[in-house]
Amino acid sequence: MTLLALKLVLAHFIGDFVFQPTRWVEDKLRKKWKSKYLYWHIGIHLVALLVLLQFKQLVVVAIVIATHYCIDLGKLVLTNQKNHRWLFVVDQIMHLGIIAVLVYWKEPFQLNVGHLWESESLLLVSCIIFVTYVSGVIIRLLLAPYIEEVAKDDTEEGGSLKNAGKYIGMLERLFIFGFILMGQWAAIGVLIAAKSVFRFGDLNKGKNRKLTEYVLIGTLLSFGLAILAGTLYLGLVETH
Repeated sequence: MTLLALKLVLAHFIGDFVFQPTRWVEDKLRKKWKSKYLYWHIGIHLVALLVLLQFKQLVVVAIVIATHYCIDLGKLVLTNQKNHRWLFVVDQIMHLGIIAVLVYWKEPFQLNVGHLWESESLLLVSCIIFVTYVSGVIIRLLLAPYIEEVAKDDTEEGGSLKNAGKYIGMLERLFIFGFILMGQWAAIGVLIAAKSVFRFGDLNKGKNRKLTEYVLIGTLLSFGLAILAGTLYLGLVETH
């Protein structure tokens, strides 16, 4: 089961990402089913499947190619400026879903979801939600007295991307949480150094002193909450 699944997924990655230039995508979006690159794209998938499956499982190959063409064509017809991002996600889920169904058809497997409701799994999910969303709310509440003043200065300097700080905080806390679970405490220091380098251009100016203090407080809170969650998770798992 694992080998068949890996071959089908690898063929999908090769066809959808490795050998699909941006100009092919743009041409397909303009011309829809009339684009020659749609058929070149399907042809690459066919070659990848035949090579990886060693010209076996031809029924599986035929089903993958037929469904891939239908899914891609449907996406091209429905895509517009507002929905292209989530349609991409739906498109990939459908492709991988077809692969999962075919693998199950050829080599039936069982999915044991019972462990998802065990205490360790629920604890892990709780910690992940804490370091992403809950920590963000806590940090915003603690920094609330300074947000308006710093935002004013930041706007004068040109502002920043919408919600960029929110997602940066989520990612850094997830990285720290993951590093702690892997026992890689030194990697946390590397992350701190990397963030300092990226923020150096903003923080080395005297007039940005308020921003510097705000960022330092936010960073220390963010790192502290992530470390707290990681150590608490490890402690609870060990005592379970």
